[in-house]
Amino acid sequence: MSVLSPDDLEDALRAIGAERYHNRHPFHRALHEGRLDRGQVQAWALNRFYYQSRIPAKDATLIARLPTAELRRAWRSRLIDHDGDAPGTGGVARWLRLASGVGLDPDYVESLDGLLPGTRFAVDAYVHFVAGRSILEAIASSLTELFSPTIIAERVSGMLAHYDFVDRDTLAYFTPRLEQAPKDSAFALDYVRAHATTEETQAAVLAALRFKCGVLWSMLDALDYAYVSPGHVPPGAFVPAG
Repeated sequence: MSVLSPDDLEDALRAIGAERYHNRHPFHRALHEGRLDRGQVQAWALNRFYYQSRIPAKDATLIARLPTAELRRAWRSRLIDHDGDAPGTGGVARWLRLASGVGLDPDYVESLDGLLPGTRFAVDAYVHFVAGRSILEAIASSLTELFSPTIIAERVSGMLAHYDFVDRDTLAYFTPRLEQAPKDSAFALDYVRAHATTEETQAAVLAALRFKCGVLWSMLDALDYAYVSPGHVPPGAFVPAG
């Protein structure tokens, strides 16, 4: 391909999200439209916790590789957003409260004993990608955050409308993300626009975003196969009550 202008590169990145972001996955459509039972919602919350809990590790890995204090300071806010600055604060702690709110034992969720193998493999692949690829590719892989406000709005409104065991306190994880994700994605997008200036680097950042969309999609594939259609829970994974 020929070298894209920054605006055309951004358009290409956004087109990937429009085609591949996991808000299009059948499992998420079912979640948002109230077509899952409580056990299936619990399975989603439990497995998604692993992703949430590994995001700070992914970010810490990237921070260790960033070459300037300015970049490290900019990325460091993500660690605070997810890990908090005191026990019980931050996105990971809020996700545990979400899991508790849908009826799960948070100690069980945190133990990872009920995790699907597909979830573990997908999330670990993302952490390894960020650790092993170029800084530009690692930053580009975070650009799924460009699309997260849309899915958050759908998720919160849909779950509140359709599940009587969910309330706004249960979904409190998502409120800060409506501000954090646009801030974080704006920084990452500016970085990618400024540094992906050759055919090779532009192809790499587009591939990185496709990879990340694939990670999120494959997590939902695992959930759908195990708990929905037709349901093949692997040995050792969470089994909903009843």
